[in-house]
Amino acid sequence: MIKRAVHLTYKAARRIVIGVVGATVLLIGVVMLVTPGPALVVIPVGLVILSIEFAWARAWLRKLREYISTRGSKDLSERAEGHRGRVTPD
Repeated sequence: MIKRAVHLTYKAARRIVIGVVGATVLLIGVVMLVTPGPALVVIPVGLVILSIEFAWARAWLRKLREYISTRGSKDLSERAEGHRGRVTPD
């Protein structure tokens, strides 16, 4: 009985600590959007910390990764098209 109570207490404490640390890092990242700082690095780090325990943070992180991936490939294709327009075939 005591072993189970200790286990539940450990799980709850772990979840609380991860939530507080992750939320703090995420909030600092959001503040950095309007103040000087690497917000675009800190926000995903906060989501990674929160995703250890929370499914909603994993979903947000997955959406962020997909957005970055599609935006990066779109930018590359636009650059390639621009380059093709400048190069004249001989």
